[in-house]
Amino acid sequence: MLDNIHIILINTTHPGNIGAAARAMKTMGLNNLILANPYAKFPSAEITARAAGADSVLENTKVFASFAEAIKDFNVVIGTSAEERRLPLQRLTARECAEFVCAQNPAEKIAIVFGTERSGMSNEELALCQRQVVIPTSPDCTSLNLAAAVQVIAYEVFVAACAAERAEMPIKAAHDRLATSAELQQFYEHLEQTLLEIEFLNPVVDKKIFPRLTRLFNRACLETGEVNLLRGLLKALRKNSQTGCHPRESGDPG
Repeated sequence: MLDNIHIILINTTHPGNIGAAARAMKTMGLNNLILANPYAKFPSAEITARAAGADSVLENTKVFASFAEAIKDFNVVIGTSAEERRLPLQRLTARECAEFVCAQNPAEKIAIVFGTERSGMSNEELALCQRQVVIPTSPDCTSLNLAAAVQVIAYEVFVAACAAERAEMPIKAAHDRLATSAELQQFYEHLEQTLLEIEFLNPVVDKKIFPRLTRLFNRACLETGEVNLLRGLLKALRKNSQTGCHPRESGDPG
């Protein structure tokens, strides 16, 4: 159940945090680590030392030049934050996040993403996610160590996976896979361009409409076939808009 879950670290600066995150993952049965444009040198002796026995996680680690490149083939991307952001994302607690990912079909690729040590995930990076998991902290100390944040999420995922196996909870059928991050971004670009052409969107007047639409579709967990259906609808809308034809002109009383 845990083999399809990946932990992604963005722009990690300190090699010790990579090693400690790998150890946190290993203790909770997670083995897939991805580094997106790490600032720390990988691999290194310090990373291996801090991993303290999680060598198999480090050996399996993949490195990508950018976050967008790292997630392009993933079906579910969840960004983590220590605080709530004003973004059009469905927010989850760590426990809700764990229950959600453990209910997905094992064929789906799932990424849980962590940002830099200093500032966490940027709004631009969170905008590439479908959901946001918030780890609350005390107002007296709002900075959560990167490896500690990974440990919190990894623990909840492990507990949820164990509970699901004991209860033999049903998982989603594999009749159609969820759309990948790359497919969703292409759909959103197509959607925005179409809505601008038919003058439904006016980005100068209201900048909140399109983010609300993306939130709606993110919440729906679109499958690939559903994305293709929606893009076909957008093509028809653009064609009718350009030719001036409308369905009701054909005699449909609508």
